[in-house]
Amino acid sequence: MSFAKLGVFAPLLKAIEELQYKEPTLIQKRAIPLVLQKKDIFATAQTGTGKTAAFALPLLQRLRKPVEGKGVRAIILSPTRELSIQIHEDITKYAKYMDIKVDILVGGKDLQKQRERLKRGTEIVIATPGRLLEHIENGLSLDDVEVFVLDEADRMLDMGFTKDIRKIHPLLPKRHQTLLFSATFSDKVRKLSKLILTKPAFIETAKKNTTVDTINQIAYHVDTDKKAALLAYLIGSRNFEQVLVFTRTKASADELAEELVKDGLKVGVIHGDKTKANRLKTLNQFKEGKIKVLVATDIASRGLDIEELPYVINYELPSIPEDYVHRVGRTGRAGREGEAITLIDIYEKYEIRDIEKLIGQKIPKDVVEGFEPDPTIRRKDVDEVKLKAEHKREAKKFVKHTKEPQKVTAKSLKMAKKKKKRKTTKRD
Repeated sequence: MSFAKLGVFAPLLKAIEELQYKEPTLIQKRAIPLVLQKKDIFATAQTGTGKTAAFALPLLQRLRKPVEGKGVRAIILSPTRELSIQIHEDITKYAKYMDIKVDILVGGKDLQKQRERLKRGTEIVIATPGRLLEHIENGLSLDDVEVFVLDEADRMLDMGFTKDIRKIHPLLPKRHQTLLFSATFSDKVRKLSKLILTKPAFIETAKKNTTVDTINQIAYHVDTDKKAALLAYLIGSRNFEQVLVFTRTKASADELAEELVKDGLKVGVIHGDKTKANRLKTLNQFKEGKIKVLVATDIASRGLDIEELPYVINYELPSIPEDYVHRVGRTGRAGREGEAITLIDIYEKYEIRDIEKLIGQKIPKDVVEGFEPDPTIRRKDVDEVKLKAEHKREAKKFVKHTKEPQKVTAKSLKMAKKKKKRKTTKRD
Protein backbone atom coordinates (compact mmCIF):
# COMPACT_ATOMS: atom_id res chain seq x y z
CA MET A 1 0.00 0.00 0.00
CA SER A 2 1.26 3.48 -0.88
CA PHE A 3 0.85 6.80 0.97
CA ALA A 4 -1.39 7.98 -1.90
CA LYS A 5 -3.79 5.08 -1.28
CA LEU A 6 -3.96 6.08 2.40
CA GLY A 7 -5.43 9.41 1.26
CA VAL A 8 -2.33 11.58 1.67
CA PHE A 9 -2.60 14.57 -0.69
CA ALA A 10 -0.13 15.77 -3.34
CA PRO A 11 1.97 18.42 -1.48
CA LEU A 12 2.76 15.95 1.30
CA LEU A 13 3.42 13.13 -1.17
CA LYS A 14 5.96 15.30 -2.96
CA ALA A 15 7.75 16.15 0.30
CA ILE A 16 7.96 12.58 1.62
CA GLU A 17 9.08 11.32 -1.77
CA GLU A 18 12.07 13.67 -1.52
CA LEU A 19 12.69 12.22 1.97
CA GLN A 20 12.71 8.76 0.31
CA TYR A 21 9.68 7.45 2.20
CA LYS A 22 8.71 4.53 -0.02
CA GLU A 23 6.02 2.55 1.78
CA PRO A 24 4.13 3.41 4.97
CA THR A 25 4.96 1.48 8.13
CA LEU A 26 2.27 -0.52 9.92
CA ILE A 27 1.46 2.25 12.42
CA GLN A 28 1.20 4.74 9.54
CA LYS A 29 -1.11 2.45 7.56
CA ARG A 30 -3.46 2.12 10.50
CA ALA A 31 -3.31 5.62 11.96
CA ILE A 32 -3.36 7.96 8.95
CA PRO A 33 -6.88 7.05 7.69
CA LEU A 34 -8.31 7.28 11.23
CA VAL A 35 -6.75 10.69 11.88
CA LEU A 36 -8.15 11.96 8.56
CA GLN A 37 -11.58 10.72 9.73
CA LYS A 38 -11.16 12.97 12.81
CA LYS A 39 -11.31 10.08 15.29
CA ASP A 40 -9.57 10.04 18.66
CA ILE A 41 -6.72 7.54 18.71
CA PHE A 42 -4.95 5.53 21.39
CA ALA A 43 -1.92 4.04 19.65
CA THR A 44 0.87 1.92 21.06
CA ALA A 45 3.79 1.10 18.80
CA GLN A 46 7.41 0.16 19.20
CA THR A 47 9.92 2.98 19.24
CA GLY A 48 11.34 3.60 15.78
CA THR A 49 8.30 2.53 13.76
CA GLY A 50 7.41 5.96 12.36
CA LYS A 51 4.94 7.35 14.91
CA THR A 52 5.77 10.99 14.09
CA ALA A 53 4.75 10.68 10.44
CA ALA A 54 1.69 8.65 11.52
CA PHE A 55 0.18 11.70 13.21
CA ALA A 56 2.02 14.57 11.47
CA LEU A 57 1.06 13.79 7.87
CA PRO A 58 -2.73 13.60 8.44
CA LEU A 59 -2.54 16.53 10.88
CA LEU A 60 -0.95 18.74 8.23
CA GLN A 61 -3.52 17.62 5.70
CA ARG A 62 -6.37 18.44 8.07
CA LEU A 63 -5.04 21.96 8.59
CA ARG A 64 -4.16 22.61 4.93
CA LYS A 65 -6.79 25.32 4.51
CA PRO A 66 -5.87 28.48 6.45
CA VAL A 67 -8.62 30.06 8.57
CA GLU A 68 -8.38 33.81 9.12
CA GLY A 69 -8.68 35.11 12.66
CA LYS A 70 -7.90 31.73 14.24
CA GLY A 71 -5.10 31.17 16.71
CA VAL A 72 -3.22 27.95 17.37
CA ARG A 73 -5.07 25.05 15.70
CA ALA A 74 -2.95 22.11 16.83
CA ILE A 75 -0.87 21.34 19.93
CA ILE A 76 1.73 18.57 20.01
CA LEU A 77 3.12 17.78 23.46
CA SER A 78 6.33 15.82 23.92
CA PRO A 79 8.31 14.97 27.08
CA THR A 80 11.69 16.50 26.21
CA ARG A 81 13.23 19.47 24.48
CA GLU A 82 15.25 17.17 22.23
CA LEU A 83 12.19 15.23 21.06
CA SER A 84 10.27 18.46 20.49
CA ILE A 85 13.08 19.76 18.27
CA GLN A 86 13.10 16.51 16.32
CA ILE A 87 9.31 16.62 15.77
CA HIS A 88 9.59 20.26 14.68
CA GLU A 89 12.31 19.37 12.16
CA ASP A 90 10.25 16.47 10.76
CA ILE A 91 7.02 18.46 10.41
CA THR A 92 8.88 21.36 8.78
CA LYS A 93 10.20 18.90 6.17
CA TYR A 94 6.76 17.38 5.58
CA ALA A 95 5.20 20.85 5.18
CA LYS A 96 7.82 21.99 2.66
CA TYR A 97 5.21 22.53 -0.09
CA MET A 98 2.46 23.84 2.19
CA ASP A 99 1.67 27.32 3.47
CA ILE A 100 1.48 26.44 7.15
CA LYS A 101 3.32 27.91 10.13
CA VAL A 102 4.87 25.61 12.74
CA ASP A 103 6.46 26.81 15.98
CA ILE A 104 8.25 25.21 18.90
CA LEU A 105 7.97 26.17 22.57
CA VAL A 106 10.62 24.61 24.82
CA GLY A 107 12.71 25.62 27.79
CA GLY A 108 16.18 27.06 27.36
CA LYS A 109 14.90 29.65 24.88
CA ASP A 110 13.78 33.23 25.52
CA LEU A 111 10.12 33.25 26.58
CA GLN A 112 9.48 36.77 25.26
CA LYS A 113 10.82 35.94 21.79
CA GLN A 114 8.57 32.88 21.68
CA ARG A 115 5.57 35.06 22.63
CA GLU A 116 6.39 37.49 19.82
CA ARG A 117 6.49 34.67 17.28
CA LEU A 118 3.13 33.39 18.49
CA LYS A 119 1.60 36.84 18.08
CA ARG A 120 2.62 36.83 14.41
CA GLY A 121 0.45 33.74 14.00
CA THR A 122 1.08 30.01 13.92
CA GLU A 123 -1.15 27.01 13.24
CA ILE A 124 0.85 24.21 14.88
CA VAL A 125 2.74 24.38 18.17
CA ILE A 126 5.13 21.68 19.39
CA ALA A 127 5.90 22.06 23.08
CA THR A 128 6.95 20.48 26.33
CA PRO A 129 4.16 20.57 28.97
CA GLY A 130 5.91 22.96 31.38
CA ARG A 131 6.77 25.57 28.76
CA LEU A 132 3.28 25.41 27.22
CA LEU A 133 1.77 26.15 30.65
CA GLU A 134 4.08 29.16 31.02
CA HIS A 135 2.74 30.57 27.74
CA ILE A 136 -0.85 29.83 28.77
CA GLU A 137 -0.26 31.78 32.00
CA ASN A 138 1.04 34.63 29.82
CA GLY A 139 -2.07 34.75 27.67
CA LEU A 140 -1.80 31.97 25.07
CA SER A 141 -5.32 30.82 24.18
CA LEU A 142 -6.22 27.23 23.28
CA ASP A 143 -9.76 28.13 22.19
CA ASP A 144 -9.11 27.38 18.50
CA VAL A 145 -7.26 24.07 18.95
CA GLU A 146 -8.69 21.37 16.68
CA VAL A 147 -6.13 18.61 17.30
CA PHE A 148 -4.31 17.74 20.54
CA VAL A 149 -1.41 15.25 20.26
CA LEU A 150 0.50 13.56 23.07
CA ASP A 151 3.64 11.91 21.76
CA GLU A 152 5.57 9.50 24.02
CA ALA A 153 2.77 9.81 26.57
CA ASP A 154 4.22 7.09 28.79
CA ARG A 155 7.49 8.96 29.12
CA MET A 156 5.68 12.20 29.98
CA LEU A 157 3.90 10.44 32.82
CA ASP A 158 7.13 8.81 34.02
CA MET A 159 8.74 12.27 34.11
CA GLY A 160 5.96 13.65 36.31
CA PHE A 161 3.97 15.68 33.77
CA THR A 162 0.61 14.20 34.78
CA LYS A 163 -0.49 17.34 36.65
CA ASP A 164 0.54 19.58 33.75
CA ILE A 165 -1.49 17.54 31.27
CA ARG A 166 -4.48 17.62 33.62
CA LYS A 167 -4.20 21.43 33.74
CA ILE A 168 -3.90 21.80 29.97
CA HIS A 169 -6.69 19.43 28.91
CA PRO A 170 -9.67 21.38 30.41
CA LEU A 171 -8.53 24.50 28.54
CA LEU A 172 -9.11 22.84 25.16
CA PRO A 173 -12.41 23.24 23.28
CA LYS A 174 -15.00 20.53 23.98
CA ARG A 175 -14.93 19.46 20.35
CA HIS A 176 -11.39 18.58 19.42
CA GLN A 177 -9.52 15.50 18.25
CA THR A 178 -7.01 13.86 20.60
CA LEU A 179 -4.22 11.55 19.46
CA LEU A 180 -2.32 9.65 22.14
CA PHE A 181 0.83 7.83 21.07
CA SER A 182 2.90 5.72 23.42
CA ALA A 183 5.90 3.42 23.04
CA THR A 184 4.84 1.25 25.98
CA PHE A 185 1.56 0.27 27.61
CA SER A 186 0.99 0.92 31.32
CA ASP A 187 -1.77 1.51 33.87
CA LYS A 188 -0.86 5.22 33.97
CA VAL A 189 -1.31 5.56 30.23
CA ARG A 190 -4.65 3.70 30.34
CA LYS A 191 -5.95 6.01 33.09
CA LEU A 192 -4.87 9.07 31.11
CA SER A 193 -6.55 7.74 27.96
CA LYS A 194 -9.87 7.43 29.81
CA LEU A 195 -9.56 11.06 30.92
CA ILE A 196 -8.71 12.71 27.60
CA LEU A 197 -10.05 10.43 24.83
CA THR A 198 -13.60 10.16 23.50
CA LYS A 199 -14.58 6.81 21.93
CA PRO A 200 -11.03 6.25 20.68
CA ALA A 201 -9.87 3.84 18.02
CA PHE A 202 -7.29 1.57 19.61
CA ILE A 203 -4.19 0.78 17.56
CA GLU A 204 -1.68 -1.79 18.78
CA THR A 205 0.90 -2.68 16.16
CA ALA A 206 2.93 -4.96 18.44
CA LYS A 207 2.65 -6.75 21.75
CA LYS A 208 3.04 -4.33 24.62
CA ASN A 209 6.56 -3.45 25.77
CA THR A 210 8.33 -5.37 23.00
CA THR A 211 11.45 -4.47 21.05
CA VAL A 212 11.71 -4.10 17.28
CA ASP A 213 12.43 -7.36 15.42
CA THR A 214 15.25 -5.76 13.41
CA ILE A 215 17.31 -5.21 16.59
CA ASN A 216 19.86 -7.92 17.34
CA GLN A 217 20.19 -8.13 21.13
CA ILE A 218 23.04 -9.71 23.08
CA ALA A 219 24.43 -9.47 26.63
CA TYR A 220 28.05 -10.03 27.68
CA HIS A 221 29.01 -11.20 31.18
CA VAL A 222 31.90 -9.17 32.59
CA ASP A 223 33.29 -8.10 35.96
CA THR A 224 32.28 -4.62 37.08
CA ASP A 225 35.82 -3.22 37.03
CA LYS A 226 36.41 -4.50 33.49
CA LYS A 227 33.30 -2.96 31.91
CA ALA A 228 34.97 0.22 30.63
CA ALA A 229 37.88 -1.76 29.13
CA LEU A 230 35.47 -4.18 27.42
CA LEU A 231 33.42 -1.30 26.03
CA ALA A 232 36.51 0.36 24.56
CA TYR A 233 37.64 -2.99 23.15
CA LEU A 234 34.27 -3.62 21.44
CA ILE A 235 34.19 -0.15 19.90
CA GLY A 236 37.76 -0.41 18.66
CA SER A 237 37.98 -4.06 17.56
CA ARG A 238 34.63 -4.00 15.77
CA ASN A 239 35.17 -0.53 14.33
CA PHE A 240 31.93 1.00 15.64
CA GLU A 241 31.62 4.32 13.79
CA GLN A 242 28.72 5.67 15.84
CA VAL A 243 27.57 4.25 19.17
CA LEU A 244 25.16 5.44 21.85
CA VAL A 245 26.08 4.24 25.37
CA PHE A 246 23.66 4.35 28.30
CA THR A 247 24.57 4.55 31.99
CA ARG A 248 22.29 4.51 35.00
CA THR A 249 23.64 7.63 36.74
CA LYS A 250 25.19 10.99 35.85
CA ALA A 251 28.32 10.13 37.84
CA SER A 252 28.76 6.89 35.89
CA ALA A 253 28.37 8.78 32.60
CA ASP A 254 31.10 11.27 33.50
CA GLU A 255 33.46 8.59 34.81
CA LEU A 256 32.95 6.39 31.75
CA ALA A 257 33.52 9.30 29.37
CA GLU A 258 36.85 10.06 31.07
CA GLU A 259 37.96 6.43 30.69
CA LEU A 260 36.99 6.30 27.00
CA VAL A 261 38.82 9.56 26.27
CA LYS A 262 41.97 7.96 27.74
CA ASP A 263 41.53 5.20 25.16
CA GLY A 264 41.67 7.80 22.40
CA LEU A 265 37.95 7.91 21.58
CA LYS A 266 36.02 11.09 20.77
CA VAL A 267 33.30 11.15 23.41
CA GLY A 268 30.33 13.37 24.28
CA VAL A 269 28.14 13.28 27.39
CA ILE A 270 24.43 14.07 27.82
CA HIS A 271 22.71 14.07 31.22
CA GLY A 272 20.60 16.24 33.51
CA ASP A 273 23.50 18.33 34.87
CA LYS A 274 24.42 19.52 31.38
CA THR A 275 22.76 22.71 30.14
CA LYS A 276 20.19 22.33 27.39
CA ALA A 277 22.41 24.30 25.04
CA ASN A 278 25.33 21.98 25.80
CA ARG A 279 23.18 18.87 25.30
CA LEU A 280 21.92 20.13 21.95
CA LYS A 281 25.44 21.02 20.79
CA THR A 282 26.76 17.57 21.81
CA LEU A 283 23.86 15.82 20.11
CA ASN A 284 24.45 17.73 16.86
CA GLN A 285 28.16 16.86 16.97
CA PHE A 286 27.22 13.20 17.39
CA LYS A 287 24.79 13.33 14.46
CA GLU A 288 27.42 15.01 12.29
CA GLY A 289 30.00 12.34 13.14
CA LYS A 290 32.34 14.69 15.01
CA ILE A 291 31.80 12.56 18.13
CA LYS A 292 32.08 8.79 17.84
CA VAL A 293 30.65 7.82 21.23
CA LEU A 294 27.73 9.51 22.98
CA VAL A 295 27.36 8.57 26.67
CA ALA A 296 23.92 9.35 28.06
CA THR A 297 21.61 8.72 30.98
CA ASP A 298 17.94 7.90 30.41
CA ILE A 299 17.16 11.57 29.81
CA ALA A 300 18.23 10.75 26.24
CA SER A 301 16.48 7.41 25.84
CA ARG A 302 13.60 9.29 24.20
CA GLY A 303 13.85 12.13 21.73
CA LEU A 304 16.99 10.93 20.00
CA ASP A 305 16.16 10.31 16.37
CA ILE A 306 19.43 9.57 14.61
CA GLU A 307 19.19 8.12 11.13
CA GLU A 308 20.81 4.71 10.73
CA LEU A 309 22.23 4.61 14.28
CA PRO A 310 23.77 1.12 14.21
CA TYR A 311 24.71 0.46 17.84
CA VAL A 312 23.28 1.02 21.31
CA ILE A 313 25.19 -0.26 24.33
CA ASN A 314 23.78 -0.61 27.84
CA TYR A 315 26.87 -0.02 29.99
CA GLU A 316 24.56 -0.36 32.99
CA LEU A 317 21.00 -1.66 33.09
CA PRO A 318 18.28 0.95 33.68
CA SER A 319 16.52 1.27 37.04
CA ILE A 320 13.15 0.67 35.35
CA PRO A 321 12.87 -2.32 32.97
CA GLU A 322 10.63 -0.35 30.58
CA ASP A 323 13.52 2.04 29.92
CA TYR A 324 15.41 -0.82 28.27
CA VAL A 325 12.79 -0.77 25.50
CA HIS A 326 13.29 2.99 25.02
CA ARG A 327 17.07 2.69 25.02
CA VAL A 328 17.41 -0.06 22.44
CA GLY A 329 14.67 1.62 20.38
CA ARG A 330 17.21 4.27 19.37
CA THR A 331 18.58 1.73 16.85
CA GLY A 332 16.75 -0.44 14.32
CA ARG A 333 14.51 2.47 13.34
CA ALA A 334 12.27 2.59 10.26
CA GLY A 335 12.93 -1.04 9.36
CA ARG A 336 16.72 -0.74 9.47
CA GLU A 337 18.86 -3.28 11.31
CA GLY A 338 20.56 -2.40 14.57
CA GLU A 339 22.47 -4.02 17.42
CA ALA A 340 21.83 -3.60 21.15
CA ILE A 341 24.63 -4.78 23.44
CA THR A 342 24.31 -5.04 27.21
CA LEU A 343 27.21 -5.45 29.64
CA ILE A 344 26.09 -7.33 32.77
CA ASP A 345 28.10 -7.88 35.92
CA ILE A 346 27.43 -10.19 38.87
CA TYR A 347 24.66 -7.93 40.15
CA GLU A 348 22.89 -7.35 36.83
CA LYS A 349 22.76 -10.97 35.69
CA TYR A 350 19.66 -11.30 37.88
CA GLU A 351 18.19 -7.88 37.04
CA ILE A 352 18.15 -8.69 33.32
CA ARG A 353 15.50 -11.35 34.02
CA ASP A 354 12.95 -8.60 34.71
CA ILE A 355 13.72 -7.09 31.29
CA GLU A 356 13.38 -10.47 29.57
CA LYS A 357 10.04 -10.99 31.30
CA LEU A 358 8.88 -7.55 30.15
CA ILE A 359 9.84 -7.95 26.48
CA GLY A 360 8.77 -11.60 26.36
CA GLN A 361 12.03 -13.00 25.05
CA LYS A 362 15.38 -14.30 26.23
CA ILE A 363 18.42 -12.14 25.52
CA PRO A 364 21.37 -14.33 24.40
CA LYS A 365 24.32 -14.28 26.86
CA ASP A 366 27.99 -14.66 26.00
CA VAL A 367 31.51 -13.71 27.11
CA VAL A 368 34.27 -11.93 25.18
CA GLU A 369 37.61 -13.70 25.12
CA GLY A 370 40.02 -11.95 27.47
CA PHE A 371 37.18 -10.44 29.54
CA GLU A 372 35.77 -13.59 31.16
CA PRO A 373 34.27 -12.95 34.63
CA ASP A 374 36.29 -14.17 37.63
CA PRO A 375 34.28 -17.12 39.05
CA THR A 376 35.69 -16.54 42.55
CA ILE A 377 34.17 -13.03 42.84
CA ARG A 378 31.07 -12.92 45.00
CA ARG A 379 28.53 -10.19 45.40
CA LYS A 380 29.44 -7.91 48.29
CA ASP A 381 25.92 -8.11 49.65
CA VAL A 382 25.68 -11.94 49.63
CA ASP A 383 26.72 -12.35 53.26
CA GLU A 384 24.30 -9.62 54.32
CA VAL A 385 21.43 -11.26 52.41
CA LYS A 386 22.30 -14.65 53.93
CA LEU A 387 22.43 -13.17 57.44
CA LYS A 388 18.98 -11.60 56.99
CA ALA A 389 17.54 -14.92 55.79
CA GLU A 390 19.00 -16.79 58.78
CA HIS A 391 17.70 -14.12 61.14
CA LYS A 392 14.18 -14.55 59.71
CA ARG A 393 14.35 -18.35 60.18
CA GLU A 394 15.50 -17.97 63.79
CA ALA A 395 12.75 -15.44 64.45
CA LYS A 396 10.12 -17.86 63.12
CA LYS A 397 11.43 -20.66 65.37
CA PHE A 398 11.37 -18.37 68.39
CA VAL A 399 7.79 -17.35 67.70
CA LYS A 400 6.77 -20.98 67.22
CA HIS A 401 8.19 -22.12 70.60
CA THR A 402 7.01 -19.14 72.62
CA LYS A 403 3.30 -19.25 72.00
CA GLU A 404 1.19 -17.99 74.88
CA PRO A 405 -0.51 -20.82 76.83
CA GLN A 406 -4.23 -21.02 76.28
CA LYS A 407 -6.53 -20.34 79.19
CA VAL A 408 -8.24 -23.44 80.60
CA THR A 409 -11.99 -23.06 80.83
CA ALA A 410 -14.89 -25.43 81.36
CA LYS A 411 -15.77 -25.14 77.70
CA SER A 412 -12.21 -25.95 76.54
CA LEU A 413 -12.07 -29.03 78.84
CA LYS A 414 -15.38 -30.28 77.45
CA MET A 415 -14.13 -29.83 73.84
CA ALA A 416 -10.87 -31.64 74.67
CA LYS A 417 -12.79 -34.65 76.09
CA LYS A 418 -14.97 -34.86 72.98
CA LYS A 419 -11.90 -34.72 70.75
CA LYS A 420 -10.19 -37.46 72.77
CA LYS A 421 -13.28 -39.60 72.65
CA ARG A 422 -13.55 -39.22 68.84
CA LYS A 423 -9.91 -40.23 68.42
CA THR A 424 -10.43 -43.35 70.57
CA THR A 425 -13.49 -44.35 68.60
CA LYS A 426 -11.57 -43.89 65.37
CA ARG A 427 -8.72 -46.17 66.52
CA ASP A 428 -11.16 -48.88 67.57
